Amino acid sequence: MTRRHFLQQSAFATAGTLLIPHFLKAYETAAMGQAMAPSGKILVVVQLSGGNDGLNTVVPYRNDIYYRERPTIAIKPADVLPLTDEIGLHPALQPLRALYDDGLVTIINNVGYPNPDRSHFRSMDIWQTASDADQYRSTGWVGRYLDAACAGHAHEPFRTIEVDDTLSLALKGDTLNGMAVLDPKKLYNQTRSPLVKGLSYNPHPSEGRAVQHKTPAGEPETVAYLYKTLAETVSSAEYVYEKVGSPTVAATYPNHELGNRLRTVSQLIQSGIGTSVYYVSISGFDTHINQPGQQERLLRQYAEAVSAFMTDLKAAGRQQDVLLMTFSEFGRRVKQNASNGTDHGTASNVFLIGGGLPARRVLNEAPNLTTLTDGDLTFTVDFRQIYATLLRSYLGADDVAILGKKFEMLPLV
Repeated sequence: MTRRHFLQQSAFATAGTLLIPHFLKAYETAAMGQAMAPSGKILVVVQLSGGNDGLNTVVPYRNDIYYRERPTIAIKPADVLPLTDEIGLHPALQPLRALYDDGLVTIINNVGYPNPDRSHFRSMDIWQTASDADQYRSTGWVGRYLDAACAGHAHEPFRTIEVDDTLSLALKGDTLNGMAVLDPKKLYNQTRSPLVKGLSYNPHPSEGRAVQHKTPAGEPETVAYLYKTLAETVSSAEYVYEKVGSPTVAATYPNHELGNRLRTVSQLIQSGIGTSVYYVSISGFDTHINQPGQQERLLRQYAEAVSAFMTDLKAAGRQQDVLLMTFSEFGRRVKQNASNGTDHGTASNVFLIGGGLPARRVLNEAPNLTTLTDGDLTFTVDFRQIYATLLRSYLGADDVAILGKKFEMLPLV
């Protein structure tokens, strides 16, 4: 029986779940081969959960089919923020348009994958694991990056961080998991609770007392492994808290969930803890009913938060080495539904902001509304091409080893 199977299946695992807060078990570490040299670059992933409507985000405002298929929810041409002669941004994205004008935004249209799945859960799993549509993986692409980046280093728990109190599949690796931190101070205080201190365990006899435990599976090392994980998480929480301290920020962040989380990311970056990938999300994009108001509110929150974040990075001199990528698990149908909304679709758009990429641009063609696949946009860019390009050309990682196959590079970096 493997450690992973034991921890998932045994009665001890159930007890451990009750005794140890879930966020304290987010990080696991082990020594492996040679470590990958960090590139000095930082990737911040922003996930728009629920399936953002890409057509009303990057609007084909010169396309008659768009207005014919969306008689009540299409963005009026006069309201669009033009980028090219064919496409422009939703009016709520004015702060993003300003970043585009500053040469900081790259837009990739028609992003998807073969044989798309319209289930939120399954499509999100595909994006987070970088798997084929008929392939099921238990590890995420960021987690496998962590496996490679931290190979040979047992005490680098901060290379990938999700600003949340739970860890997404994207950050779970074969050997290591990323770290979930919503509030560094709160996490630090919780790891100092009497309950956690009572569970402290040192698995190294030469460094202190080692206690042998018997388990239902007869594997005392499994309990040592669990205690080691807890000890490392306690140490990680202390390190992050002490490094972050009380940093000041140059920008005024909007007081909503995404604004607060990107503010935390900026504080962590400026603390110098050495994290290579941050992961944050904002939910609510499943706009089946009365889409216009809901999407406008969410896109405005997104644009305001990203604008504050980039302003902060510029003041700190970090705008050129921090790249923000925004994606959603799928787009929406081309034709609006009877409830003034849109149903689950396929391809959508991806934004890349900052990071020292070439000046502002729309990377590829606007969506083709005359050649649809079952009423949906036909993808022309596999999302894993974006991952592969950023892994290899931006983060300096082995994209083929992490993704499991080779994908064509995009002219991004």
